[in-house]
Amino acid sequence: MSNVFLTGQLVCSDQEQVAVVAQHLPLHIKLTRAEPGCLSFEVNPTQNPLIWQVDEQFQDGDSFRAHQQRVAKSEWGRATAYIDRRYEIEGI
Repeated sequence: MSNVFLTGQLVCSDQEQVAVVAQHLPLHIKLTRAEPGCLSFEVNPTQNPLIWQVDEQFQDGDSFRAHQQRVAKSEWGRATAYIDRRYEIEGI
């Protein structure tokens, strides 16, 4: 099985969305990094204060899909569902 890579951007439309990301991101990072199969998980602000760079690596498709399922049901997933995501996924 090959690793799964997700890279892209979380794009906020205003400072309210930035505040939601900042509030929920620390726990989201902690929980994701603790997931089985998570090899790396980084979400960092960019020079544009409305955009966050997202880079993820999971051991395989199963661990990546389990992550996606957990996130969809999580507080992070609910709080940020309306924020634009521009991701590319390789390895699935």
